[in-house]
Amino acid sequence: DVVDEVRKLTDGYGCDVYIEATGHPAAVEQGLHMIRKLGTFVEFSVMREPVTVDWTIIGDTKELNIHGSHLGPYCYPIAMEMLAKGLLPMDRIITHTMPLASFQQGIDLVGAGTQSVKVTLTP
Repeated sequence: DVVDEVRKLTDGYGCDVYIEATGHPAAVEQGLHMIRKLGTFVEFSVMREPVTVDWTIIGDTKELNIHGSHLGPYCYPIAMEMLAKGLLPMDRIITHTMPLASFQQGIDLVGAGTQSVKVTLTP
């Protein structure tokens, strides 16, 4: 249980900052239970569907700071430069590489959200 592990590592307090970047509704709920009182919750992903949360955790119980963030205007050029220079550990980020003809399989892998982190399609 990730929440229990974080609590053990932090002497029961929880994490100072939780960055949700998965796009999965369960990660939002997990973060709310993992973060300490007066902590910071950063929502960095795109959700497919609206996500409902218990606002008493955010405002009453933990008094959290909430920040929304998604791809500032300078992210893409910097990321492209880092990729071109080989500065990113792509072998640890890309979990599946498949031919472009298998794009539907790649979309299904990403959509399932259980086996892949990043899927690359090659021409």
